[in-house]
Amino acid sequence: MPSHLSADRSAAQPPQRGTVDALISQTRRLRGEVDAVRREAPADDEDPQGRWQRALCNLALHQLNDLDQHLAQLRDGPPSAPVQPAPAPAPAVRAVPVTPRRGSLLSRVGSAEWNLLTDEASWSGELYQLLGRDPTAPPLTLDELPSLVLDEDRPMLTAMVTDCLIDAKPIDGEFRIQRPDGGVRTVHMMGEPVLDADGSTVSMWAVLRDVSELRSSQRKVSETRDSLQRQRHIAQTEHRLAVELQEAVLPPWRGSLRFPQRGPETLDLAARYLPSSTSALVGGDWYDALELPDGETLLSVGDLTGHGIPVASGMAMLLGALRGMAMSGTQPGQLMSWLNQLLDATVQPALGSAVCCRYRPETRTLTWAQAGHPAPLLFRNGTGRILPAPDGVLLGATTGATYGQAEETLEDGDLLLLHTDGLVPRRGGAVAAPKLLALAPRFHGARTAQDCLRTVVEEFGETEREDDACVLVARVGP
Repeated sequence: MPSHLSADRSAAQPPQRGTVDALISQTRRLRGEVDAVRREAPADDEDPQGRWQRALCNLALHQLNDLDQHLAQLRDGPPSAPVQPAPAPAPAVRAVPVTPRRGSLLSRVGSAEWNLLTDEASWSGELYQLLGRDPTAPPLTLDELPSLVLDEDRPMLTAMVTDCLIDAKPIDGEFRIQRPDGGVRTVHMMGEPVLDADGSTVSMWAVLRDVSELRSSQRKVSETRDSLQRQRHIAQTEHRLAVELQEAVLPPWRGSLRFPQRGPETLDLAARYLPSSTSALVGGDWYDALELPDGETLLSVGDLTGHGIPVASGMAMLLGALRGMAMSGTQPGQLMSWLNQLLDATVQPALGSAVCCRYRPETRTLTWAQAGHPAPLLFRNGTGRILPAPDGVLLGATTGATYGQAEETLEDGDLLLLHTDGLVPRRGGAVAAPKLLALAPRFHGARTAQDCLRTVVEEFGETEREDDACVLVARVGP
C-alpha cells in the first residue's frame, strides 16, 4: 500500500519506545482504578444514578482499552514493513489479507487507499475483517463503497469523499454499515488526499475504525443521564407539591399562640416542624392546635408512615377528619377509633400513629388518647414524667380497634410536650423520653412556651435525623 503521506510532507519520526511504554503503564493503571470505581457503583437497576455511574465507567473503560491497544500498536509498529513513497504515483497493489485475533484492536481498525489514476483500491486485511468481507474478494472502489452503508448514512459518506477528492479536505466522520451476517456496525473514518507535485489529488487514503461498542456506551451514558435528570425533576416536583400541601394543612401560626383567646385560664402554645436530614421527601408528621366551640382546646400530633405526595395527602385527610370530628364534640378515644376506620378504608393501606388531647380550662383537665404514639411528657416544678398511656394500637393496623382514654389534672406553670418519634435519633435503640425529660431544669426557668420550644430545637433541631419530626409545647398559665 502506498504511504499515507502527501507529497509535500516528510515522514514523522517514531516515538521513543520508553516513552510509549510509560504511557501504556499509566493507561493500564488508570483503567484498573476506573474498574474499581465501577465495581463500587450501586448494582440496583432501579436506581437511575447507579445506572448512570456504571454506564459512565463502562464508557471510560472502552476508551481506555482502545487507548491501551493504540499505544501498544504504536510501540510495536505496523504489522508489515512500511513501503517507501515512490517519486511518482504508482498503481496500488492489494495487500495480502491477515486474520487478526478476534476482539483485538486490529480486528477493529483497518486502512485503505484508492488510486484515482488507475481506479484501483487497496485494503488491509484488517479492513476485510472489520467490514465482514471475503478476504479473497477484490476491494470495493469508491463508487462501490456506499453499497455497504445504510441508506440514511450514504449522503454523508458521499459528501465526505467528494470534499476530499475535489477540495482536498480531510475526512473525519462516521457512518453505519450492514455486514453480510446482518449485523450493523458504526465505523469512524479518517483520511486525507494524496497530492502529486502539482497539488492534484492522485489518491485518497483512509483509516476505518469500528466504534460500535464505544458509541453504544456513549448512548447508554446519555440515556441514563436523561433518566437521572427526569428522576430528579420528578423528585423536585413531588417535594415542592408535598411541601405546599403540608404548608396548606399545618397551622399557619408562628411564634406563640394562646387558647382560649378569652378567659383567665389559657394555654400558651408553640410548635415546630423539623424536616429529615437524610431524605429530600416530605413525611407525614403533623401538629395541630384548635380552639373548639365549647371553649376547650384540641391538641394533637401524629405521623403517617412514608414520604412524598401520597403520604402528605393522607396526612391532610387524617388531620382534616380529626378537626371535623373534634369540632362536633367527639372525645379522644372515640376519635381515634374513627380515624382508624378511616385509614383502614383508604385505597392505599398505610399505618399511622397519633396522640389527641382535649383540654378543659375551667377544671384544667386534660383528656387524651393515643394510637401507638409516644405519650405526652408533663413537666412540673423542674421535673418531668411520662403520662401513663391508655390502650391504643397504630392507626390502620387492625380493623375495629378500640382506644382507651386517660385524664390528667394540670396546674399553673405545668408544661405539656407532645412530639413524634423522629425528634430524637434512636442510636443504639435509645428512646426520646429520657433525653427530653433531662431538659426539665431548663424548662423550669423558661417564661413562655416559645422559650421552651427554642430549648428543644437548640438541643435536637440540628441533629442528623433519619425522619421528620414535630414538637408541640403547651404551658398552663393565666
